Amino acid sequence: MTSIRVQAHTLPNTMLVLTREVHSAPVATCWIWYRVGSRNEPSGLTGVSHWVEHMLFKGTPSIPAGTLDRTVARNGGVFNGFTWTDFTAYYETLPADRLELGLHIESDRMINSLFEPDETDSERTVILSELEGYANYPETWLDEAVKAAAFTVHPYHHPVIGYKSDLLAMTRDELYDYYQTYYMPNNAILVLIGDFDTNQVMKQVERYFADLPAGPALPSVRAVEPEPQGERRVVIRRPGPAQYVQMGYLVPDCRHADFAALAVLDATLSGAKPLSFSGGGAQTNRSARIYQALVETELASSASSSYMPTRDPFLFELHATVHDDRTADEVETALIGEIEKIQQDGVSADELAKISKQLRAQVAYSGESVTNQAFQLGMWEVLDSYARVDSLLDELAAVTTDDVRRAAQTYLTEQRRVVGHFIPTAD
Repeated sequence: MTSIRVQAHTLPNTMLVLTREVHSAPVATCWIWYRVGSRNEPSGLTGVSHWVEHMLFKGTPSIPAGTLDRTVARNGGVFNGFTWTDFTAYYETLPADRLELGLHIESDRMINSLFEPDETDSERTVILSELEGYANYPETWLDEAVKAAAFTVHPYHHPVIGYKSDLLAMTRDELYDYYQTYYMPNNAILVLIGDFDTNQVMKQVERYFADLPAGPALPSVRAVEPEPQGERRVVIRRPGPAQYVQMGYLVPDCRHADFAALAVLDATLSGAKPLSFSGGGAQTNRSARIYQALVETELASSASSSYMPTRDPFLFELHATVHDDRTADEVETALIGEIEKIQQDGVSADELAKISKQLRAQVAYSGESVTNQAFQLGMWEVLDSYARVDSLLDELAAVTTDDVRRAAQTYLTEQRRVVGHFIPTAD
């Protein structure tokens, strides 16, 4: 693959542009990241970030509602968008000679999205239906209860999709005001990777973005979750197919010196995953400790751990679906037992070498395509700095057996733990 290093450019309106030339195939990707997610939502407006994300697909004066899909497809591209706790992102991956289309779409909807009242009401129905769909899963009820118990101050406690009462009450003007505050150049990162000449593509970027107004001053997130003072427990009793266990430990954010050690600890428990906001909880390795201790012994039908990079302290989590003839208490005890083994005995040098190699391979594989490279650069720039993409492999390689044991002893403690059980009831 022929590529050059990432180049950073700052436009007059303070928007950051990251570019990287990759000439292995005639394709390019355009991503726009906004430093806004459920973390930024005040009480009463939960779910507003996700709803605004939807509205930016609903048309501008030059791109009417319903035409965006056809326009991108007609030009041989794919596109999407998503919202998470710390960010919102949109992208178009296109033939390299059509990259300008992505710039046109993102600059246009950054400023000119319409938020028509009928489209707003229609999307309210769509999102409420999505919320009701999530409510069909016991894991949703348990996860929301665990997060609500874990975060007493920080907005990480509420779900990204929001609460039903807020979604029912939210107005078009509230959505539009939020859009005009956060979805502006001074809160945006444009990431372009692919088969292009940087000088030429930056001329296009300047044509589409440089004259846009920077945007207003951004409200700060002041909430800091206090240190936990003891274990918290929640029990959800609803109809469901099985018992579930979820445990969360409050751990530092991705800028902390222990981030890499916690990532290796997660891989030790349930296998290596890419370091991204999805957490990789479903990708449990059959040779990993949790699988061997819980699934192989038929305590649980599935078991995993997850740890993801976040802007503020979040949760190191463990999940398990209890086997039909076992109990949630038994599974909880087994999960804690696997943590205690690492706290007491640590990990061997051979196990660490194997896990570290697998984890670094996952990180490397996650950046193979231009789309994934842009995802990694944008995500890390929102959370910390795009330079972390190049330093992650070294950070992970530097983790020692003592670091893994110390991380388990320091953070996976009873005092920092929230335990949740889902116990099914009769329909």
